[in-house]
Amino acid sequence: MDKHIKKLIKTIDEYVKKAPALPKNIKDLLVQLAPWGVIISVVAAIPTILSVLGFGSYIEVYEMRNYMFAHVGVRYFILTIFLIANLVLRGLSISGLFAKSTKGWDLLFYSILLSAIYSLVNFDIIGGIISTVLSLYLLFQVREYYK
Repeated sequence: MDKHIKKLIKTIDEYVKKAPALPKNIKDLLVQLAPWGVIISVVAAIPTILSVLGFGSYIEVYEMRNYMFAHVGVRYFILTIFLIANLVLRGLSISGLFAKSTKGWDLLFYSILLSAIYSLVNFDIIGGIISTVLSLYLLFQVREYYK
């Protein structure tokens, strides 16, 4: 793992330790439900990706590239890249989350960071901050379970 990522994890961990801790039974429940929640989020994202890719093929078939690029802009293409990358990271984290390994935890952490970056790029500052802080809080509350 990169030294910058380790430093970021250490910094976030320090802030989360200052926040109120969740009860042990809630942490246990989160660890048990995390892989299933990720599976549900991946399955729920599949129709979105198919529709986004289908829309992209519609643009190509009717040779509307220039028109759509001017009207839809770069956001459509950035959305597609971020959505697929996030889906891949979450999908790869599932087996690690079931095994309670740090690899699964790390991949889920990268997925949350990728979502935060996308929120910033998409100018969804308030929603991005709220979802990122909440996700990181929950993820770091159960970090000790993943070895």
